[in-house]
Amino acid sequence: MSPNHAPELTLGQIFAALAVGTIAVLMIGVQPILLGELVEAKQVSLEGVGIVAMGEIVTLGLGVVLGDAVLPWSRLKLITIVAAVLASSLDMLTLLAVGDGQLTAVRMAAGLAEGILIWGTTGVVVRTSNPARLSGIFFVVQTIAQAALGAALANLVIPHAGWKGGFMLLGGLTLLPCVLAFWQPPRLAPLASKVASGFRWSASTVLPLLVVFMQMATLGSFWAYLEPLGKAAGLDAQAAQTLIAGVLVMQVVGGIVATVAVRHLAVVPALVAGSVVLALITTTVYQLPSGSALNFSIACAVFGFVWLFLLPFHIGLAFRADPSGRLSVLVPAAQLLGSAFGPLMASLVVQGEDATAVPMISAAFAVAAGLVVLITRRHGKAITSQNSQPSKAF
Repeated sequence: MSPNHAPELTLGQIFAALAVGTIAVLMIGVQPILLGELVEAKQVSLEGVGIVAMGEIVTLGLGVVLGDAVLPWSRLKLITIVAAVLASSLDMLTLLAVGDGQLTAVRMAAGLAEGILIWGTTGVVVRTSNPARLSGIFFVVQTIAQAALGAALANLVIPHAGWKGGFMLLGGLTLLPCVLAFWQPPRLAPLASKVASGFRWSASTVLPLLVVFMQMATLGSFWAYLEPLGKAAGLDAQAAQTLIAGVLVMQVVGGIVATVAVRHLAVVPALVAGSVVLALITTTVYQLPSGSALNFSIACAVFGFVWLFLLPFHIGLAFRADPSGRLSVLVPAAQLLGSAFGPLMASLVVQGEDATAVPMISAAFAVAAGLVVLITRRHGKAITSQNSQPSKAF
């Protein structure tokens, strides 16, 4: 058989790939719980939480890019095993790290290894007959796993073993890809070369990525500080951690609803509405008096629903601006960068142990995102008029 042709992927191989990717992003889903516990234990400052969260997310994206650039698909199994062992070892090394600098360095290294695991999953997904549908399934599955882990940490692990038990559990789970690697395909066929599509950078192609970046900054900034915000609203530590798991469940609901709604709703109105709702939620949280635990929990539930509901519309906006699909490939990178930039900006307004100003940073990003969506709509109309082609997006 030619090296350029690999056997068709089996269900077992696809399942193994999705499981590896799901394990790789577990930490991203439970960051608020574990980083919140590190703050409580005085292992990291409240100001440093945003830096630690940002660093791991950025290097996760970098791991995907580096994998695509330098790693061979013919060694997927070995690469998966090595990356899993490294990620697990760094989870354990987190137990020994003290201070903002050490924890940032360790978690950034862990993010790089996690990104390489995601690279392998992505390589399998894009080679299936329906990658868009499988990507949607992957996102819902990984969020369910994050919610389950979050609930286990809040109610079982941390009450008995503290934050160290949480990272030990994470390290153990991160070794599972070493077993799953043996169900992965022996090799993957190279992707077909991209044909010239006439794609060029312009305001119309940059603006959709800016929308994605700002909406994810809105979400990332609020998410990174959700636990201290919950405590300020009147929740105790365990209740705040349980709420985080509940928000992850609402993300799953939002993602499921979005798979249906994306076929019936226009892209721009949906994204504008999402930005408005996010701005209202975060502004409301900022104004809540201490002791408003129920109202805070309701706001967070809506926040979680909107989060995953918006993601398919990000891809839709990119395809409207560039039907060739070149732009849509960059959407995940914009999402990761936005998710990392939000916590960084939020960390600048944290004062000592007080994170109550963070929701206003999120609200500012949400308002800016909504305005850019409207600008994107105007550019889209202009291009449509020039090309004399009708557009269903606007």
